[in-house]
This record gives sequence, C-alpha cells and structure tokens, in this order.
Amino acid sequence: MTGSPTRTLLLWCPDWPVLAAEIVDGVPATGPVAVLHANRVIACSERARADGVRRGLRKREAQGRCPQLTVVEYDPARDARAFEPVVAALEELVAGVEVVRPGACAVAARGPSRYLGGEEAAAERLIEHVAQSCLVESQVGIADGVFAAGLAARAGQVVPPDGTPAFLAGMPVEALGRSALADLLRRLGVRTLGQFAALPAGDVLARFGFDGALAHRLAAGRDHRPLAVRQPPADLTVTSGYDEPIDRVDAAAFAARALAEQLHDRLAGHGLACTRLGIEAVTEHGQELHRVWRHDGLLTAAAIADRVRWQLDGWLSGSNGRAGARPARPTAGIIRLRLIPDGVIAQGGLQTGLWGETGEERERAHRALSRVQGILGPEAVVTAVLGGGRSPADQVRLVPWGDERLPGRPDVPPWPGRLPPPAPAVVLPSPLAATVHDADGEPVVISARLAVSAAPARLVVGIGQPAEIVGWAGPWPVDERWWAPTEARRRARFQVSLADGAALLLAVEAGQWLVEAIYD
Repeated sequence: MTGSPTRTLLLWCPDWPVLAAEIVDGVPATGPVAVLHANRVIACSERARADGVRRGLRKREAQGRCPQLTVVEYDPARDARAFEPVVAALEELVAGVEVVRPGACAVAARGPSRYLGGEEAAAERLIEHVAQSCLVESQVGIADGVFAAGLAARAGQVVPPDGTPAFLAGMPVEALGRSALADLLRRLGVRTLGQFAALPAGDVLARFGFDGALAHRLAAGRDHRPLAVRQPPADLTVTSGYDEPIDRVDAAAFAARALAEQLHDRLAGHGLACTRLGIEAVTEHGQELHRVWRHDGLLTAAAIADRVRWQLDGWLSGSNGRAGARPARPTAGIIRLRLIPDGVIAQGGLQTGLWGETGEERERAHRALSRVQGILGPEAVVTAVLGGGRSPADQVRLVPWGDERLPGRPDVPPWPGRLPPPAPAVVLPSPLAATVHDADGEPVVISARLAVSAAPARLVVGIGQPAEIVGWAGPWPVDERWWAPTEARRRARFQVSLADGAALLLAVEAGQWLVEAIYD
C-alpha cells in the first residue's frame, strides 16, 4: 500500500444519536439523555455527562448516576434519516461528500479551500452554512486522511500539511476505536499512537493480525483510503401546477399526459426505467393525495399516463370502491400534480418477459396490452405469477399487466400437503365428479387414517366410459383451517396414470372423488 493520504476536511456533529432523537422523535437534547445499544450507553447529552454519565456504562448504572436520565434506544435508521439534510446542505457548497457515519462526513479539502478562500475559511463557512440551514452545531477538522481529520474535528483543529504524524503521536491508543486492541497495548506498555507507530510493521502484523496492521498504519498517519464520494441523486421528479383547479377526470388525464411524457423523457435520458411510480396531487383546499403504483420496469409515456388517469379517476369520482365502499371525493379541484419515480433500475437490467428480451417485439406487445387496459381498465389484462399454496389453483395468482410481478416463495414457509413436481399442465376451473373402483368393482374409499381400501383400478368421470388405471401415487393429505369449523377442509390427493396415456390429479373429499387437474 503506497501513496500519500488525501488532504481531508471532515465535518462532525457532536452527540449525533442524541440530536437525531430530538430531530425525529422530539426528545429534548438539552436535558439528560442517553442512547443505549445492547443495554450500554453509546452516546449521551452534555447535561448527562455533567451528571456523570459516560459511554460504556450499563443502563442501571447510568440511571443511578442521573435519576432524571431519559433513555432512548439506538436506531441507526433514525440517525441516518436525520443526517440526510446536513449532507444535502454540504452538497450545496461542495461536491464529492462521503458519509463516514451518521453525524460525520468528509470531503477532499482541496476544492473547498480553493473555492472558499483557504482551509480555515472553508471550515468556518461550512459550519456556518450547516447551522443556518439545519440548525445543527458542528465542528470541522482538516488533516491528511479521514482518520486524522476525524480526530482533528473533535478539537476543531486544522492540522498543517505533513503535520499529521506529529499530531497523532500524542493521542492515546483508545483513539483507534478498537477497545480490545487498546487494552492489550496498554498492558504491553504502549500508551500513545506515537509509541504504537514506532513498532516494526512486521512484528505488529505477526502479533496483532491484519486488523492490528491497519491500526498501525492509522497511528503512523498513513491512512490513504480514497474517499468514497457520494453522488447526489438525479432529480427525476416532474411537477406541474394549474391556475384553474381541475375537477374533471378527462381534463386531469389530458394534463397528466404531458407530465407523463416529461417523466418518461427524463428517465430515458438517464438510461433508467421506473419500477414504482408515485402519484401526488394537491387540491385547492390543501388536501394532499398520494398513491404508489408498481410496475415491471417497462414504462412508456402512454403507460404512465394511463396509470395516472386510473388514479385520478379513483380520486375525483370515487369509482374504484368495491362492495359499496366508495372513497371520499376531494372537496376541491387539483392545482398541482407530481410524478415521482419511487424506484428505478437501469434500462438494460429489465427482466426477460413473455416475448423475450427487451426490444421492439416486447415493446409492441406491451403497447398493445396497455392499449387494451386503457380501454377496459387495469384488470382487463392479467398475467399469472406462481406462489405458495397446496393445490395447483392456489399456487397461481393473476396480476394486472404492468404491475410488479413478484414471485411467491413456494418453499418458505413449507406447505404440508403440497404436491411434488411436476405441476399439472391444465387446472380445471371447477373439479369434475368421478368414481374410482378397485379390480373387483367395489368403490375405493379412504379411511380417516388415510388407509386406501384397495388399489384403484378403474376411473369413471361423470357419465363417461370407464378408464383403466395402470399406475397411481398418493395419498397426499390436506387438513386446512381445522380451527374454523365452518371453513375447514380435509381431503386427500392422488396422481393416476390411465391406459390411454393420460395422467390426472384426483382428490377425494367427504367421500366424493374429483378430477382437479390434467398432466401433460
């Protein structure tokens, strides 16, 4: 590993988990607050520290030192969500921000220092901007490498170029953030980073392993890990406002078509396709309406416009209610419409469909089916998706064309009574009544313990001619919803082969034989 560390500017927000709890959950950070993970304090407020609370204390000991302590559970998602506005504020002034962790982010110092008039001026400008934009106090440190810049930020210090090794030399070994290693080093008499850095690198690797060798490089100021800069997401959302409120479906659909084309062009310009489309509308009275539609990723402008029209139809006329449940109609017309590509994928990553790879044939079929949907409604064209279930009919669900075709998990959880492969080729919409007899002409019956009275020999479907059974397998028992007497079903299934080459799936329920499916 060679090369010089990058001159790095790091912005640090003290006690960020506590501050995030205030921003998201309203916990007052000015009071005694402690954030706990695994029953130990990982962060606390200044007021809590004044009462003796420290990191690493157990919950009971921390509450013993500070009876008024407010305890908050650690939530990394909350910390990251609250830190996003701070990162966005930094990106208004500098480019190439890397989020080190919630509460700390870094950027190469060269650009901000040249643009903002020097390193100290850049540090002051960023601290002021974050305070004004987000009402968050922060400190900035500048040094060679992310590790040294983080330590400098805690002191609000700008380390001179090439002065990082000397700056780190007096730091305690606990600054490495490796408690086990720091404890071992202290027992060996190594108390500062300078003393640790003076040890031979080969001996450190042999004694402390690879992680110890990395820590040794940090202690020597040789942290040259390149910044993993964060790329600001492209703004793909499209919005349109209307001077005259729109309260008719046809007028809203007409206005939405231009917005759909704009969104489609913007996605195409980035080589993207939308998998989830968010539709937002604001009425003249301030009502906000929001709905998310899922798709398979192949979205034309017409397909987007159709879904917007369907959604507006539901909002403005309440026509998508079922069984008499009609949604409340907005009290005023729509003055703003917004389309949000909630989930996007690369255009080349679209899944192969019924008509092969994405291309002209698939797009032509998609346009035709979307046109049928536009005329007859979204549920007029459906496709089958396999999922979990015990019977062949239960394992298939129909989803509207264009909706996300998430496959089920047939094996998680397991389905007792599920038929072994192969699956039947034809599943009858209504099972056909049948009779099964043994070689002596007696009806074949199944006992409560699933004992077969005799080997099946002949099958008669309805009023048809008897067919000879040359092979059979089963039974596969199914006992569903036994806890609900009115919904309980108990049956057993058999696979049979006939002399004419046909193969059938039979079921017997309440003493009645049924033909459920046909094998190819």
